[in-house]
Amino acid sequence: MQRRLKPILLVLLTFSLAACSGQQITPSDPENDPWEAYNRKIHAFNMGLDRAILRPVAKGYDYIMPDAPQRGVRNFFRNLSYPVVFFNLLAQGKFVESMDETGRFLMNTTIGLAGFFDVATRAGLPKHDEDFGQTLAVWGWKNSRYLVMPFFGPFTLRDFAGRGFYGYLHPISYMAREHGVYWPIPVDLVTLRAQLLPFDEQLQAASDPYILVRDVFLQNREFRIYDGDPPAPDYDALLEDY
Repeated sequence: MQRRLKPILLVLLTFSLAACSGQQITPSDPENDPWEAYNRKIHAFNMGLDRAILRPVAKGYDYIMPDAPQRGVRNFFRNLSYPVVFFNLLAQGKFVESMDETGRFLMNTTIGLAGFFDVATRAGLPKHDEDFGQTLAVWGWKNSRYLVMPFFGPFTLRDFAGRGFYGYLHPISYMAREHGVYWPIPVDLVTLRAQLLPFDEQLQAASDPYILVRDVFLQNREFRIYDGDPPAPDYDALLEDY
């Protein structure tokens, strides 16, 4: 029962904080980010946590671990996401792509030694990256507000709702929930953060890092939802406002 209550309590806490955020600011993107005052506070909290803990650990990992083993570890964790990707490909009606992904998983798990070597890409098998947020978008939830979550970082409301299904299919979440095996979670997090270290300079140089992170995230989500071919802006509709 407690496990079921935790996600609900987290959502309630999130919206309580949003309602109580007293700082009045002029939203920089009122359509996509109407909760900007709240989001900026949580963004600042997450960045402080990153500077204090996650980034130093990731830099230490990057320093002692050669590039090739780092790629192997990331390949291993990507390979584990197969059940999530496969299910969402089926849910979106992408049956041919789901077979491609199955072929990738079988090849990388066997020949690629549990996924440490991405032999499927070298063999020409295309890679897909689908999640429950993208599936909800395909089903009709196209537009969704930007939301920054404590510890978890940027989402949209749609993607955060879709995240609730993630733990039922991903092996790492399953092992943590059913067997109390938690160590893969921080390992996955540290290796992912190490992969993002080259972007730190760009983030620090930005005049407003919050806006940079938000806009890159939203553009990336749109790119993925439309499989790399997002619709062009409706310039005629924009001109009607002038």
